Amino acid sequence: MACEISGFSTPARPLSKAVIKRASKLGFTPPRVVDLSSVTDAWATHLESFVALGRHGTMTWLEDTKERRAHPKSLWPEARSAIVVGMNYGPDTNPLLDLDKTSHGNISVYARGRDYHDIIKGRLKELAGLIARDNGMDVKVFIDTAPLMEKPLAALAGLGWQGKHTNLVSRDYGSWLFLGVILSASRLEADTPEIDHCGSCRACLDICPTDAFPAPYEIDARKCISYLTIEFKGKVAPELRTKMGNRIYGCDDCLAVCPWNKFAQTGREAKLAAREDLKAPPLSELAKLDESKFRKKFSGSPIKRVGRDQFIRNVLYAIGNSGDPGLRDSARPHMQSENPVVADAAHWALAQLEDL
Repeated sequence: MACEISGFSTPARPLSKAVIKRASKLGFTPPRVVDLSSVTDAWATHLESFVALGRHGTMTWLEDTKERRAHPKSLWPEARSAIVVGMNYGPDTNPLLDLDKTSHGNISVYARGRDYHDIIKGRLKELAGLIARDNGMDVKVFIDTAPLMEKPLAALAGLGWQGKHTNLVSRDYGSWLFLGVILSASRLEADTPEIDHCGSCRACLDICPTDAFPAPYEIDARKCISYLTIEFKGKVAPELRTKMGNRIYGCDDCLAVCPWNKFAQTGREAKLAAREDLKAPPLSELAKLDESKFRKKFSGSPIKRVGRDQFIRNVLYAIGNSGDPGLRDSARPHMQSENPVVADAAHWALAQLEDL
C-alpha cells in the first residue's frame, strides 16, 4: 500500500510512457485509469434492482455474487486503481445484413473468431507486469470471468459510456470493444469519465426484436436473444422463438444499429478475425453436427461452451423461422432426440414449415 503518515499519502502516479506504448503494441486502446475511491454505491443499487425484478433470469451467479460486484474493493480490498483497456473487434461488414439470409445462421460478431479470452488474457498479464514493475505494487487481471463490473468501470475511466442498451459505446470504436481490467494496489492518476452522448436517439431500443429494454438504460435479460441463445438452457417461449429469426448464437442488433458505429474501425487483430465458415453458415450443415463434429468445428470458439444440444436447439428455431421448406429434412431427424428440449424444437420447426 502507499505510505500514509500523519494524513499525508504518496501522490498519484501517471502510467509510464512504456506502459502506454506497450498497450498499443499489444493491440489495446490507450489505457485509462479509475481512482476506485470515486466508485459510488450506484452500481450496487442498480444491480440490486435488476436482480430483485428477476431480470437476470436463470443467471443465478449474478445474484450469488451481487455483493462482490458492488465495488471492485469487494473483490480485492487492497485495490486503489483500475486500469481499463479495450480491444477492437469491429466487423468488416454490417452484421444486420445477415438477418436476411434466413436459411443461414447468424452468429454474433464476437463469436465468429477465436475465443477472445484466450487472446487477451496473456497480453493483459504482460501489461499488468509492466505496471507492477513501475510501481512496485500488486496487480490483478480480469476479463469478464470474475464478479467485476467492467462496463461501468470503462465509462468511469473515460473509455466510453453505457448507452441506452446498457452496453459500452465509444466515440472512436463504436460498439465493438472487448474490455480488460487491471486492478492495482498503487494510486495512479485518474482519467476523466466519459459523458453520455446518446441524446434523444433510441435506435438500439427500437430495433430489439423481443422488446428486451423496459426503459432506456435497463435490460430484461429474460427477453434478450443473447441470453436466450447462450445462457438459457430450456424451452424458449413460443412467442419469443418466432422473434429470434436466424440468430443462433447471440444478437448484435442493438450494437450494430448504433449511429456511433460510423466512427468504428475494422478490427486489426488477426486472431479475432471472423472464420469464413462462421459467416452466415448454412442451417442445413449445422443441423448435421453430432457431438464429435460440434466439438471439432467449434474448438477454440466461445460457441463450444453452450454445448451441442443447446446449439442444435437454436439451429432448429432458426430453421422454423426460415420460411424454407427445403429445411424440413434437416429438422426431422431431431424429432427423435433423447433431449426433450431438442425434440421439442424439432417438432416446432416442422410445424412452422408445414404449410409452406
